[in-house]
Amino acid sequence: MTSDQRGLAGVLADLQGRSRSGARASWGRVRGGFGLAIQAGVAAGIAWYIAHDLIGRPSPFFAPIAAVITLASSIGQRAKRTVELVVGVAIGIGLGDGIILLIGSGPWQIGLVVVLAILVAAAVGGGTPLVVQSASSAVLVATLTSSANLPYTRFFDALVGGAVGLAVMTLLLPLNPLTVVRRAADPALEEMATGLRGVARGMAAQDTDVVREALTQLRTAEGHFAAFAAAAAAASENIAFAPARWRSRGALAQYVEGAPHLTYALRNVRVLARRVITALDDDEPIPACLPTSAELLGDAIDLLRQEWSRGAEPEATRARALRAAAESGRAYKEGVGFSGGVVVAQVRTTVSDLLRATGIDYAEAPRLVRRAVGWQGRTRSPRHKSRTATPADPGLTPPSPATLSSLAEPSSEPLSGPSSGPSSGPSSGPSAVAGPSAGPSAGPSSGPLPVADPSSVAEPPSAGRPSAGAGS
Repeated sequence: MTSDQRGLAGVLADLQGRSRSGARASWGRVRGGFGLAIQAGVAAGIAWYIAHDLIGRPSPFFAPIAAVITLASSIGQRAKRTVELVVGVAIGIGLGDGIILLIGSGPWQIGLVVVLAILVAAAVGGGTPLVVQSASSAVLVATLTSSANLPYTRFFDALVGGAVGLAVMTLLLPLNPLTVVRRAADPALEEMATGLRGVARGMAAQDTDVVREALTQLRTAEGHFAAFAAAAAAASENIAFAPARWRSRGALAQYVEGAPHLTYALRNVRVLARRVITALDDDEPIPACLPTSAELLGDAIDLLRQEWSRGAEPEATRARALRAAAESGRAYKEGVGFSGGVVVAQVRTTVSDLLRATGIDYAEAPRLVRRAVGWQGRTRSPRHKSRTATPADPGLTPPSPATLSSLAEPSSEPLSGPSSGPSSGPSSGPSAVAGPSAGPSAGPSSGPLPVADPSSVAEPPSAGRPSAGAGS
């Protein structure tokens, strides 16, 4: 086989592999959207039946439209957000219907209705999907207006469709909230694990470009983690309205309780990556245990994703995370610089967050990390040492206890009145605040400071006691 033939065979094999992976991805997307498709079809049929057959509307096409809009826009949203969506779309349709009936139809009328619909969607706090769907509904209102219709009839059609969509979503055919949360959590965890492995490869190869690429991926993962946290919060609310899904509450609690701690862990991992880049730029030594520790952290994230998807207790995740902490602790013995020490600290903090995400108590998680690193039971030196224990000058001896006692003991002499006698040395006697000194001083600055007006001096705290010289 010639080199050209081998190259062609390689290209064909690559195309075949891509087609297979693309087919698998397409099938996965079909499976993911199958539940929503069934919900939307059932809701559209029920909405038309209620509005047309039960209420008697001749052509209530906005009822099934509102039902589909409600279902498509409410996946992973809180119940309050879904109600706001229904009301917002209905109000937008009602306003558009009324304005078109008043001013007629035409290019500028259609533009005005779209502007108003988008403003209403924004007023109720709508995101991009709601804004787009409200504008689309406004276009339908503006182009399908019939003079035979009564004002605001399609507003009530939209309310009927929205109510049917809510009923189908929560009671009749509720999607499994655990499935919704898992689909939001898996991409976030996969990106975090991949980023950690990229940081490990960069440390092992001393390549800052690899670490920067991993840091970019970790920053991109912030959006996935935000979606994960929002889906977890919404699922914890929505499952209360779906009795058929109550059996999933135990497995769902793992995601709901672990989501905030994983967000903290992602931020610590990004700090870790930035400090690795600094260490490599400063030519600091990178012990081999640090890349191993980052690799083990990535494995722990992958294990957490797998154990959560099975609804199992994440024991393997905890063991792998503690192994990562133990590996990072070896860096102190092998030798690290300042940035390397920060990397070790970030590994320990990330492991603590990961343990919290698996259900470990707030106080127990750092104890497990310290035990894994080897700091359990290590004595800690006091923060402040006694000044008399280590004199600044080795030639000086610390004062005796008697001297310290005499210095610390307060004087029994009164703060005012005459001095009892001359001072024996410089500044050795108490200074009188008021009244003349009884005798001359034997050294400089031993007498009281002259005060022109004793009453102008602030009274000391003990001035309430009777003075020895008072009344003399």
